[in-house]
Amino acid sequence: MRRPLLWLLISILSLGSAHGQVSYSIAEERAKGSFVGNVAQDLGLDVTRLKAGKARIYTGDGGDYVELNSERGVLLLKDKIDREALCGRTTPCALHFQIILENPMEFFTVTVEVTDVNDNAPFFKKSDMKFRISESAAAGAVFVLEQAVDLDVGVNGLHSYSLKPTDNFVLRLQNQAEGRKMVEMVLQKPLDREIQDRLSLVLTAVDGGEPRLSGTALINISVLDVNDNAPVFTQKTYKSSLRENSPAETTVTSVSASDLDEGSNGKITYSILNSLDDFSELFDINEDIGEVRLIGKTDYEKRRQYQIHIQASDEGGLTDSCKIMVEIVDMNDNVPAINVMSKSNVISEDIKRGTVVTMINIQDPDSGENGKVHCIIDENVPFTITATSSNFYSLVTDSDLDRERASEYNISITCCDEGVPSLSSSVTLHLHISDVNDNAPVFERSSYEAYIVENNTPGLSIFTVKATDADWNQNARVSYILEDSSVNGVPVSSYVSVSADSGVIHAVRSFDYEHIKDFHLCVKAQDGGSPPLSSNVTVKIMIQDQNDNAPQVLYPVQTSSSVVAEMVPRSADVGYLVTKVVAVDVDSGQNAWLSYKLQKATDRALFEVGLQNGEIRTIRQVTDKDAVKQRLTVVVEDNGQPSRSATVNVNVAVADSFPEVLSEFTDFTHDKEYNDNLTFYLVLALAVVSFLFITCLVVIISVKIYRWRQSRILYHSSLPVIPYYPPRYSDTLGTGTLQHVYNYEVCRTTDSRKSDCKFGRAGSQNVLIMEPSCTGTMQRTQNEKNILDEPDFDSEVSVYKNCWKQW
Repeated sequence: MRRPLLWLLISILSLGSAHGQVSYSIAEERAKGSFVGNVAQDLGLDVTRLKAGKARIYTGDGGDYVELNSERGVLLLKDKIDREALCGRTTPCALHFQIILENPMEFFTVTVEVTDVNDNAPFFKKSDMKFRISESAAAGAVFVLEQAVDLDVGVNGLHSYSLKPTDNFVLRLQNQAEGRKMVEMVLQKPLDREIQDRLSLVLTAVDGGEPRLSGTALINISVLDVNDNAPVFTQKTYKSSLRENSPAETTVTSVSASDLDEGSNGKITYSILNSLDDFSELFDINEDIGEVRLIGKTDYEKRRQYQIHIQASDEGGLTDSCKIMVEIVDMNDNVPAINVMSKSNVISEDIKRGTVVTMINIQDPDSGENGKVHCIIDENVPFTITATSSNFYSLVTDSDLDRERASEYNISITCCDEGVPSLSSSVTLHLHISDVNDNAPVFERSSYEAYIVENNTPGLSIFTVKATDADWNQNARVSYILEDSSVNGVPVSSYVSVSADSGVIHAVRSFDYEHIKDFHLCVKAQDGGSPPLSSNVTVKIMIQDQNDNAPQVLYPVQTSSSVVAEMVPRSADVGYLVTKVVAVDVDSGQNAWLSYKLQKATDRALFEVGLQNGEIRTIRQVTDKDAVKQRLTVVVEDNGQPSRSATVNVNVAVADSFPEVLSEFTDFTHDKEYNDNLTFYLVLALAVVSFLFITCLVVIISVKIYRWRQSRILYHSSLPVIPYYPPRYSDTLGTGTLQHVYNYEVCRTTDSRKSDCKFGRAGSQNVLIMEPSCTGTMQRTQNEKNILDEPDFDSEVSVYKNCWKQW
């Protein structure tokens, strides 16, 4: 029964020689928590290594008697040990276990020998032995006595016997092959039934411990009448073989003895003497015929051989003995036992190839081919299993791991012996792969385009960028960061912001399409790993136009200090081009498509406005009945939703000469002058109430003075004035708003900032400009294509000067 444990001990010791081993000795019956040994010191390990390596004890199926204190690095008794219950009569008695460390994985073999103490007294299983001895028994007759049992071993085991009284009998001990002693009672003085027919003797068994313990048995002897022949066995030793796990009632063998006596003195009965090993629970003998049968269950792994002592007795009490040697034949009745020594269920995906993941111990108590075991694992897994030493296997990685491809593995390990038929067992290891930050966030697209309508509310959500990370948990937590860049010299962060958690891009300010039409920004997606990984994406923000600008009228110029009138001769035909309203819209697209409508007119039947080009033409023949003073209101409207518009007033003089026109337009100038004076007094009154209005008035006066000084400079320069044109005055984009280029000339006097004569031409039309401070009229008509080639330009300027002096 102990031989498999011996082989396991040898295997563990051979394995431990490669990894370190230590031995201790401790007496049985020590109290729980008793100190066994300082394993950290004896193995040369630091206590911190025990903690970091999650040190633990692996005992297999050897029992759990010792525990490891990782804080102190010592071994302590976990429970009281009874050597007799643990090992029986096996010596030496030892506990064998391994201390397992992880990161990196190591294990050390520890042997704790349990020494015996004298805690068991010898005892006899039969406290009363009876003998029937014939009075004719000769001196020297031998009677085999029941052996005493002492569970202790060594010096504490059974040491000697004594018999009292010794008047007729003495003791004799016979050494046996298995180290035991057969106790025999030898007759040294013949019995006399007539003197004493019954004898009572005391047999005492004493051990060798300190103090000595003893046990006694009573021997009752009945003196019989003469029976002078003892039974004799045909042979002293019988041999037999028996397969383990044989069914009950299997015949082991038969013994036979003979007695020369006759009658009742020659009748023989058979019995089994071995009471020490409890063979009576395994074997039984037919007391009449001597057939030995199996009544219990044999196990090759527990015991491979049995020695049965048989006694033959006649009616006269004479006996003889023999022994039966029973060999147990091994059968492949044990499946390999798989013991997982390491319970590391989580490994990192960046673990190196060839790293030991788990160690297992295989136990098959069968012998020979029945006990040879080999292990295999499933295919298509990045692991392999290798034998490190006898009965020990290591599960190691044989390729790189990738958690994103496989986050866990169920590895089935199957171990088979080489018996016939082969027996096998399997275990499934569940390994989780822990994540390493080896994947950068990936955006859904390589670039994005987002649209936002101008005049948006600050804080408005524009667009959402989304990136995913194939890693797990914190390594897959993506944060969004706006990369530093500039737009037209301004940091991009003053235009937009990015939500770090959601990737939502918000507008920081309100955009103006007329100022900026699009811009680029770079968003970085960064995970939460250590070190973090990131990727970038470009987002193009395009501003969409909104109809937020009304059309601007470039011509005719509306002024508060003069009246501009277009002159139409009374001889004008149908379709005569009076003037052209020129307007622009700084919006784009259909928001800048302009249309012109005549809102009101002095005589709607006389004029019309071109819907697309803004040209004012006559729609009938001008007659003498038509009023000289014609006032047209033209509405310029864009095509936005909703549309915006501007209104311009066009004064038309229907006349053939300036004097005729002057008298009609005088009323206009006086009304205008009255309105200007009224506005001046209102501003002055408001300035008294509010200091702010006073400040504005000062600014306005300063600007007027500045313009007046500029007019003096322009006058002395004798050059035509180039007026300011609003943006997009010249339609170079081909939107159709402006179809022609218009040129304007201005001549100013040096006497008064209000006394200006302005001349504007559209095409080849005539323009009349009236000033309220001038009492005369002036008309200037010239063809546009010859204006730059006029040789008398200077003389014309002098005429203008004389005009102003006359006024």
